[in-house]
Amino acid sequence: MVDDSSIRALEDKVAELRQMMETGDVDLREEITLLEKKLFSLRREQYARMSDWDRVKLARHPERPRGLPLVEALAEAFYELRGDRMGGDDPALRGGPALVQGERIMFLFHHRGSTPEEQRACRFGMATPQGYRKCLRLMDIAERLHLPVVTLVDTPGAYPGLQSEEQNIAGAIAQCISRMLALNVPTVAVILGEGGSGGAIALGAADRVLMMENATYSVISPEGAAAILWKDSSSAAQAAQALRLTAPHLVELGFADQIIPEPVGGAHTDPDKTADELRSALGEHLRALSSSSLDELKALRYKRYRNAGSARKPADQT
Repeated sequence: MVDDSSIRALEDKVAELRQMMETGDVDLREEITLLEKKLFSLRREQYARMSDWDRVKLARHPERPRGLPLVEALAEAFYELRGDRMGGDDPALRGGPALVQGERIMFLFHHRGSTPEEQRACRFGMATPQGYRKCLRLMDIAERLHLPVVTLVDTPGAYPGLQSEEQNIAGAIAQCISRMLALNVPTVAVILGEGGSGGAIALGAADRVLMMENATYSVISPEGAAAILWKDSSSAAQAAQALRLTAPHLVELGFADQIIPEPVGGAHTDPDKTADELRSALGEHLRALSSSSLDELKALRYKRYRNAGSARKPADQT
């Protein structure tokens, strides 16, 4: 791997030269162009040799496009609906009707927050029962209005606090999974960053599952798996490889349908391009799903999840 410090040093130098151009009467465009070419080359070299653990770290990058800002970049219009109608609202799991490429849809998405205060309020995207019950309400609205449901998954898992357990977090997750599987509208799930445990699966049981190039999707975090299997969380890199939790592995295993490419260096290096790629992929899959009848959709959905995880024979065996 290329040393991260080399990339950060070049990034800082480019930013410094841009600042000098803005504040002084000096033309540094040629120097900036040369440094940017070198930076792109280093990122491409690093990107081509990434391990599964490197992708886990990119999936967790604090500047990765996600949550409400990404939804607002994707949609021409978005109206957030709040509350589970049972006494609470959860800022970590949000949603509402939106207009994307001229098509009306229902967005459901994890929100981690941008500022430290917001991140604490959202528990870094770990939702409570109120969040999942709000999603159930929005799924019902989507079905009544014949809106396709698009979910954007980005969570380490559901919130494991005492209050969540008292309010039946497992039951709320199970209801979400069951409702998604029974919906009478097309559904598309996108794993944006971390897709962790049942908290992610609650919004991931869709007709199509797409993954960003550096996203992860797993029943447990690498650190958690390492602590259980090796009794040492420092073996997280080894656990990440064993879990096969990255997009290429999951497409190969049949759990994901498409990898959405990211800019060299990760989605955070060019959020606008990332949003364009995601918007295009969503439009393609929603159009394909809308061309199928409801009976066909539900039959394919049943087959997909009935056979999920079934063993496969190697191609050279009969």
